[in-house]
Amino acid sequence: MNFSNLNRKEIINKLKSETYDVLVIGGGITGAGIALDAQSRGMNTALVEMQDFAAGTSSRSTKLVHGGLRYLKQLEVKMVAEVGKERAIVYENGPHVTTPEWMLLPLHKGGTFGKISTSIGLLVYDFLAGVKRSERRKMLSIGETLAKEPLVKRAGLKGGGYYVEYRTDDARLTIEVIKAAVEKGTIACNYTKVLKLIYENTKVAGVLIEDQLTGERYEIHAKKVVNAAGPWVDSIRELDQSKKGKTIQLSKGVHLVIDQSRFPLKQAIYFDTADGRMVFAIPRDGKAYVGTTDTFYNEDTLNPGMTISDRSYIINAINYMFPEVKISEKDIESSWAGVRPLIYEEGKKASEISRKDEIWESNSELLTIAGGKLTGYRKMAETIVNLVAAKFQAEEARSFSACQTKNMPISGGNVGGSANFHAYVAKQINNGSAAGLTKAEAERLAAIYGSNVEIVYGLVKQNIDAAAKANLPLDLFAQLVYGIEYEMIATPIDFFNRRTGDILFRIQLVEKWKKQVIAYMAERLEWTEQEMERYSISLDEALLATVIPVDPENEYPRVLNGNE
Repeated sequence: MNFSNLNRKEIINKLKSETYDVLVIGGGITGAGIALDAQSRGMNTALVEMQDFAAGTSSRSTKLVHGGLRYLKQLEVKMVAEVGKERAIVYENGPHVTTPEWMLLPLHKGGTFGKISTSIGLLVYDFLAGVKRSERRKMLSIGETLAKEPLVKRAGLKGGGYYVEYRTDDARLTIEVIKAAVEKGTIACNYTKVLKLIYENTKVAGVLIEDQLTGERYEIHAKKVVNAAGPWVDSIRELDQSKKGKTIQLSKGVHLVIDQSRFPLKQAIYFDTADGRMVFAIPRDGKAYVGTTDTFYNEDTLNPGMTISDRSYIINAINYMFPEVKISEKDIESSWAGVRPLIYEEGKKASEISRKDEIWESNSELLTIAGGKLTGYRKMAETIVNLVAAKFQAEEARSFSACQTKNMPISGGNVGGSANFHAYVAKQINNGSAAGLTKAEAERLAAIYGSNVEIVYGLVKQNIDAAAKANLPLDLFAQLVYGIEYEMIATPIDFFNRRTGDILFRIQLVEKWKKQVIAYMAERLEWTEQEMERYSISLDEALLATVIPVDPENEYPRVLNGNE
């Protein structure tokens, strides 16, 4: 059975009819990792997500699988060591969604980082993270720094640090982990909202669900329920009447996207702002994106928006470090805003709150995992699934294997390891060309889908006439069909945002082809006229939201001292 909303009735029937070992609430990267870990150990696992997969925090990050250099300054040594090592594992298991990226840290007089402290800090960082020899840090002279990125502010420049981070497509990383879990037997469903928890003898034993696409309500039963709902974990704890002690504090982060014709950034940069924060500027697919803000947030969790002051703050940061580019509001092509679920610590600014994860167990045995970073998702999953396995051993004398995911490719990751990825892509180009694509199109799709590109090329070959009939480019049409048939898209935003990233990095393409995409989805998914209109309006609103700030009168108090 394909992972597709074309099979939604069958998926829901399976959710209704079985008692699962583990039910995961939340289809972000943490829930995805837990489902893969649990299922791969032999636990019969289900996963539900009230929106689309990765629609919350996991599609709205800085899109870096990074060790968090700044956490060394907060003496979070254990976390730096753990997530630093995890970067390499995430890359090895999914080189199609993660890639090494040399990062330049310009050093200026009076800046956050001094030359000696940076050299020592990066050396410690390399050691803690177990960085391989070819990726160890280098210290650069003024001339070498400007050669890497000529746009960097020259006044007060003392040189730079040069070290490796890992760039990722956060939403695609999440969907590939979920697909890997599904390939191993997990039943996962998006647009599936938990309304209440079900109890047997005071212990949580399942959930009451409302299908957000049809309104149908039904129950899912499970022996263990794991709450990995990200920004909504406290909402689930409230349903369990166990929201006490530590709670979640949301922090909002905003990123802006600018075409490289206006901001010709050559090199990924981690740089100081005028107020002593640190911000990333990353080149990607002919664009440069810059962020992030870090502000406490108590507004609409589903739809956090960029405010005028968010936009101005990042523009000012760009112009402070890259004074020649003179960016203004009219240069912003798109943006995204997301919230991070941090574990509240009284008296601390958003930037100072630890990114460590924690696990809580309630009297009903609901397990909740909160906090953490994208980079550490696999290790977080291992920790909580170890706990679940220990409970099964104690209660039922059932034993499960140790964690299997350290050397397990995610979906699309079967390319012969990260070292072989570029050779794999090069080899696939001829197959894509034979299917009817240009070499550039074939290469782009192979880089996105990894070992799943063979399926995508098959769809290209099968759908040449159908693409022409739908009046869509062949490569985009194949991605759309793949999204419908293998990646469970339900709405145009699922496709244009979380499966392709086009709404962020190719917004003109979305504007050009949105009507044809909606028409084809309406036909395949059998939408009513009202549904088609509703999804069209939602997509238009999403496009507007990437460039239009929210009403400044509704702004929350800013805390301009933080970082992703």
